[in-house]
Amino acid sequence: MLRTRPSAIKSTAESSLAEQDDGLNGRTGQASSLLAVSAFVIALKLLQPASVGIYVGSGGNVILIGAASGLYTFGDVLVVFAASLVAGASTTILLLPWTKESSHPFSEAILNDRKAKWTEVSRTLKDDQVKVYQAILDAGGLLSQREVVDKTVLSKATVSRALDLLESRGLVEKRRRGMSNVILLK
Repeated sequence: MLRTRPSAIKSTAESSLAEQDDGLNGRTGQASSLLAVSAFVIALKLLQPASVGIYVGSGGNVILIGAASGLYTFGDVLVVFAASLVAGASTTILLLPWTKESSHPFSEAILNDRKAKWTEVSRTLKDDQVKVYQAILDAGGLLSQREVVDKTVLSKATVSRALDLLESRGLVEKRRRGMSNVILLK
């Protein structure tokens, strides 16, 4: 039988969190730097438009007749456009979760521990409770109450009673999400 010490589970979870939180050295730091630089370039170009000189003449007789300030040149527009693309990409990198599938060893360790204890737990449960607990185990330890009803083909009331009993024994936990419950293994 597989036994996992709580301290081993905790240290595994802490190391996976440390890998995900790469600070200013990894992808997050680079994206933050690019966002700051591109925001600075955009602000600089928008706050300081170019001055354009108006010249008249041909050949060697060119005369400056005036200057138009507050205009943006084609080059300014290209720089602002490129900086906006970099800012958008950097923001996307910062806002989207970039986690790997195998970056949840804490939950995997708990799930493997529960599967190892399944034979001794199943002996103490009634048939309905066994079906409900098995459905949650098969789903990876996390399932909505509605999905439990669908997977077990039991009535809503029977599933609700079974979940209440499993929760009172400390085997599962019900968490309210909007108008439904999410069930997870403890």
